[in-house]
Amino acid sequence: MNYQLGTIDTAILVLYGLVMIGMGVYFLRKTKTSEEFMVAGRGIPAWAAGIAVMSAYTSSISYIAVPGKAFDSNWHPLIFALTAIPVTWFVTEYVIPHYRRYKIISVYKYLEEKIGDWGRVYASLSFVLFMVGRTAVILYLSSLLLTSFIDIDIEMLILIIGVLTIAYTLMGGMEAVIWTDVMQSVIMIGGLLFSAYILTTEVFSKPDFLIQKAFDLNKFSLGDTSFSLSSRTIWVMIIYGITENIRNLMADQNYTQKYSAVATEKEAKKSVWIAMLIYLPLTAVFLYIGTAMFAFYSGPSHILDGSILKGDEVFPFFIATELPIGLKGLIIAAILAASMSTVDSALNSSATVVYLDYYKKYFRPNASEKNSINFLRIVTVVWGFLGIIFSLLLINAESALDIWWQISGIFGGGILGLFLLAIFNVKLKRSQGIISVLFSILIIIWGTFIRDLPTSFKWLECTLDSIIVGAVATAGLILLALVFVLFNKIKK
Repeated sequence: MNYQLGTIDTAILVLYGLVMIGMGVYFLRKTKTSEEFMVAGRGIPAWAAGIAVMSAYTSSISYIAVPGKAFDSNWHPLIFALTAIPVTWFVTEYVIPHYRRYKIISVYKYLEEKIGDWGRVYASLSFVLFMVGRTAVILYLSSLLLTSFIDIDIEMLILIIGVLTIAYTLMGGMEAVIWTDVMQSVIMIGGLLFSAYILTTEVFSKPDFLIQKAFDLNKFSLGDTSFSLSSRTIWVMIIYGITENIRNLMADQNYTQKYSAVATEKEAKKSVWIAMLIYLPLTAVFLYIGTAMFAFYSGPSHILDGSILKGDEVFPFFIATELPIGLKGLIIAAILAASMSTVDSALNSSATVVYLDYYKKYFRPNASEKNSINFLRIVTVVWGFLGIIFSLLLINAESALDIWWQISGIFGGGILGLFLLAIFNVKLKRSQGIISVLFSILIIIWGTFIRDLPTSFKWLECTLDSIIVGAVATAGLILLALVFVLFNKIKK
């Protein structure tokens, strides 16, 4: 499908890009030291840091995929957002005080303090490799979506979005990242709310009350309540939500660096609560739009294009065919904003980790401020262009997306488990820690690849829902580590 934007909508997109660059130039004057580049001199207000943390949770993919999921099935993704609330309590009570005590910028330094330098190297290397892939996937999928609205080749769109994001991140550092995230979030939320308003006026109007169709088909359900871990039940979503939200807020530099950019521990805690209290209702709006679109297109007055085969394609079709000129450009800008807010965080946090965990620690511990900030900017450019290159490679290899997520799961297999061991002061020998990580990686390999086996090997097959394999691997790492702890005590 191809829905080309008119002159006004295209002009809105161009203006949006110019504003991003302008913000980067403005913050360039304020970014003079490495600490200002990485954590904005710890001078960001809690509300802005909170919005930036929230924006790391959303991307152009969630902008399309979450409504698509509600259109196709039900509201089970809401469970992920609901589990973020107890996780936020855990992180603010037990994690953030530790990080502030150790004056954390790179969260992986904490692993070195608690379990040794090997943990820091493993976790930080896994993170920066994952960020290349994350950048590539977001650039590719958001550009693929935008090709439906803009008459530009996907290769050129990837390059434009990538270079634009590199430019303002490079110039303004974390301060530019956070304040552009705030602006991008306002655009994104505004676009969502207006879309929800338009749909509401249609599906609740007399005499049809189209929304009744969604109620009749149980589209607002949170999912299957059966006690199974082999399909996408409520219990699977709870396990996945708790594990993934802890990993995000505790062990992912994308998130921790943003709430480290505030002045005090109290402000850091406040920023995380702000993020989650926005993210939960925002997820509900995403899902409501998907359900309302299902009702909207169930009536006789609005017909979906026959080429639409899945829910992910419905929201772009709605934007193209139902929204007025001007607003259409703003919604596309919102999708672009969601993409760029994810990529800018990935670039800044990758540069921070490479600088603190490798350059500063192993190569130039006494580097001057000038050398430090130059190095941070060079890494931002390098990681940005690595993301662009891998994104271009994905164009003719769509199956590589699934393969990448499988590999990224292997990279991150032991990270959350290591952080949980560290936060609760579980002491292991180096060899025992490494064995525990390798065990968790083996579980992820089993859960990812050992499926659909011949009958004679069915006993070896993994039947778990794929999204909780990481949680099982984390549990495996912790259990083996506790066995080692018990063994060490008996040996004494």
